[in-house]
Amino acid sequence: MHEQLARYLEDPLLRRLYDDLQRAGPLRAILVDITHVCNLRCKGCYFFEDNMDRFEAPKDEAVFDAWIEAEKTRGTNFVTVVGGEPSLQLGRVKKIYDNFWMTVVTNGIRRIPREGFETMPIGLSVWGDHETDTYLRGNDKIRVFEKALRNYRDDPRAIWYYTTTPQNAHEIEAVVEQCVDNGNFVTFNFYGDISGLGGSYDHGRGFEQVRRNIDKMIRRYPERILMSSYIAEVVSTGRLFDERWGYDVCCSITPDNPLNAARVENGQPYNTHFRAYNPDLQTTRRCCVGDERDCNNCYDVYAHISWIMMNLQRHLGSREDFSNWLTTMYMFYVGNRIVDFDEGVALLPEIHARAGHWRERPSPRALGPLDASVQHLVEDVL
Repeated sequence: MHEQLARYLEDPLLRRLYDDLQRAGPLRAILVDITHVCNLRCKGCYFFEDNMDRFEAPKDEAVFDAWIEAEKTRGTNFVTVVGGEPSLQLGRVKKIYDNFWMTVVTNGIRRIPREGFETMPIGLSVWGDHETDTYLRGNDKIRVFEKALRNYRDDPRAIWYYTTTPQNAHEIEAVVEQCVDNGNFVTFNFYGDISGLGGSYDHGRGFEQVRRNIDKMIRRYPERILMSSYIAEVVSTGRLFDERWGYDVCCSITPDNPLNAARVENGQPYNTHFRAYNPDLQTTRRCCVGDERDCNNCYDVYAHISWIMMNLQRHLGSREDFSNWLTTMYMFYVGNRIVDFDEGVALLPEIHARAGHWRERPSPRALGPLDASVQHLVEDVL
């Protein structure tokens, strides 16, 4: 296996990406709902669909400070901040920013200032063009996308997390164009119809045209898109080699939550450090998106990226497969500024040229244990 890896790394680009990841080291990641309060009620938001707001955030700042210190002691170095709406708790977001690598996901209505958050990655939600987004997130009243565009005009921290609905693929080109013209970057999510809207929002209709239009945007704006064709395919089809997406293979579980006792023992890889904290900071949930979520409608991109990253050995069967694994890792590290952001973005066009391959894949042959030089990269990644 070591000789095979060495052959792959004769490629100058792959060697560059690999060395950058080696220098950055592994992530020991958690997710936290920083507040139970939000200024929107989006149709299809897992947080409110599963009533996670019943876990109220502590009012005592000392409790929050103690939680941060406990996570530092535990070895956490990366935090995904969600909610609720994190911009309603900027003081606490600042404390996380000062202590960890992190990314924050916001609806964009309230601008997060640059002062004090100069290099903080900000994931801006958008769920379609102005009409679709206003319907899904703004209760047909609030033009959320429009407000967020104004708030983050020419803001280099902003990455649009564009949640694409199955039958609204025709909106992708105009939405991405507006985000790029706004001076921002773009990645993609996929809409799971957990609210039962049906029609054009029904994930059962599939995302084939969505993927084609994502590929079109990658070709047009390779320096601005922080998702590869490979990632999009894995997430939207729920297929990784011969495996199908589901709870039994999801790596973004909370290992010490009793709900996951059987999952931890099933032999599939998982993130040993990961925890998904409810807003009370005392309880955790089964996985990123709840205790009882149906995995058939889960298209959580970070969880699927983790599935890819934790399965390095399955990607060692060919240079193409290894390139897809390595570029997935690198895009995640770039988007979250764990490696140098400007240098990483400059490599995006070449990365996209390597990460667009998809084919019918047989079960990977056994390749033996991972070499220690790469094992540490995947032990605790998100």
